[in-house]
Amino acid sequence: MSSLSFLPHSVSSVSGHKRKHEKNHKKSSKRIKRSEGSDEEQVYTGNGAVYNDQNEDTRSRSCPYLDTIRRNMLDFDFEKLCSVSLSHLNVYACLICGKYFQGRGNSTHAYTHSVSESHHVFLNLETRRFYCLPDDYEILDGSLEDITYLLNPTFSTPEILALDNYSKMVRAYNGLTYYPGVVGLNNIKANDYCNVILQMLSHISPLRNYFLDIKNFENLPSVSGDQMMLLVQRFSELIRKLWNPRNFKTHVSPHEFLQAVVLCSKKRFQITEQGDAIEFLSWLVNAIDKALRIKKIPCPRGAVNKTYKSIVSSTLRGKMRMYSRKIMPVNMTDEEKASLADSPEYMTSISDINFFYLTCDLPPPPLYLDEFKENIIPQVSLATLLSKFNGVTEKEYKTHRDSTLRRFELRRLPPYLILYMKRFVKNIFTLEKNPTIVNFPIRSIDFGELLAPEFRAKHRHTTYDLIANIVHDGPPTPGSGTHRIHLVHRGTGKWFELQDLHVSEVLPQMIPLSETLIQVWAVNKSIPNPSFVEPVKVIDEEIGEETKPEVKTDENEECEEIKKEETMDTDNNKPQD
Repeated sequence: MSSLSFLPHSVSSVSGHKRKHEKNHKKSSKRIKRSEGSDEEQVYTGNGAVYNDQNEDTRSRSCPYLDTIRRNMLDFDFEKLCSVSLSHLNVYACLICGKYFQGRGNSTHAYTHSVSESHHVFLNLETRRFYCLPDDYEILDGSLEDITYLLNPTFSTPEILALDNYSKMVRAYNGLTYYPGVVGLNNIKANDYCNVILQMLSHISPLRNYFLDIKNFENLPSVSGDQMMLLVQRFSELIRKLWNPRNFKTHVSPHEFLQAVVLCSKKRFQITEQGDAIEFLSWLVNAIDKALRIKKIPCPRGAVNKTYKSIVSSTLRGKMRMYSRKIMPVNMTDEEKASLADSPEYMTSISDINFFYLTCDLPPPPLYLDEFKENIIPQVSLATLLSKFNGVTEKEYKTHRDSTLRRFELRRLPPYLILYMKRFVKNIFTLEKNPTIVNFPIRSIDFGELLAPEFRAKHRHTTYDLIANIVHDGPPTPGSGTHRIHLVHRGTGKWFELQDLHVSEVLPQMIPLSETLIQVWAVNKSIPNPSFVEPVKVIDEEIGEETKPEVKTDENEECEEIKKEETMDTDNNKPQD
């Protein structure tokens, strides 16, 4: 007896029917293929499909279910996962209910949903092609272009260059009006510290223009197993959605980008827990900067590959020199101090630092109440805080072992300067917040006063205007407090306050009254630097340019600088993560 004789007769009949169906399908496909070379218009029918001589289903351009699409239900901001199987492969969006399902063939979740719910129009989220299920034919219709644009907004070069001058409001599908770029970000649970940083970076024009054009980074080489290119792609998608002039709603959800942040940071930054905004900013700009570097020819003597500056470095990175001198203990005698005066440990050390932001130290708040027994709200001017970087003022930094005097000398100002007001101080027991109010003007601050004359002469422009101001409200305890941001819309000159989904216009005079945490200052190229001296031979990069890579005469020096990666915080003197 054969080993297969025990199989039921029904199984044999099913397999025979399957082979017959495959044979008929092959015949049908051959007939269509043979008709491609014919000059006559021929129509073939089979399984309900009608094909013309271009091998195109005639139902594709006359789908009867297009009027069932509900655009108010569409939301492409969330992660592209099947709502049933949680798979990210071959995911389709139902254009009637907005849910995601996997597959298109028989017995798939999308097919089952179309039959059970009578939802027939689906969009492939990868190929951006529309299909009708369960009939399984592609839909070709120009009226669906707005849905494709919502899924993947694109910008031409003239559109990108005109964003800073665009002063008109646009109307979303839900009927509300908004300015492109001034839209709220959804707070999933406790990610407002991420939202304000994303809003801030989206209004730095060189960064925004770079990530709006996907051609700038889509062909960058990626190392096997490196997840940072995923972070760059998600960041570009979020920037394009924020500046989309054809949104269906007046807010955007950063869910997909934050999922990439949790993955790439190894759960250092969470969506469900409140975090530190400056730590997230430091990690994000360094991660994107490293991901965007392009490897070129190797450096001499086999050091490291020569790497040009990314758009992040050329826009945000400045240079300074730090002078450090260790203080001798007070209990030493004069003879001991004289013997150690020439010791390398107590001599002044010099180190050059690249920075993405400057840390401004707030003065400690008063300990006692005023004469009316009320708390005094301390105030300090921004010029007083910036005196830390004039190259003359020294500050003492104490540790549990010794103390060090340091002074900082700015050597090059970036086109966009980020200032961090250090409000949170850790002591032995808890985390304290400094409530000092910083007084500052909104426009026309000359940061060139902090530079030495020889370095100021190399800057074509040294006057800066405020474009973003991040504020922290509430106590500093973990899990408490909220963040909001003030942004200027350059097309109209209006200031807006954004806190999660809430967007409201605010007077510029109200901005300095808040407890500012992070500021972004943009160089004003309409005001020239009177001390600027045109160099005879251009060796270093021109300070006024924002995207031009730095050119150095000594390649070994550049390679060693990249190898060190001294993107350091000026306060704690350690590399940023």
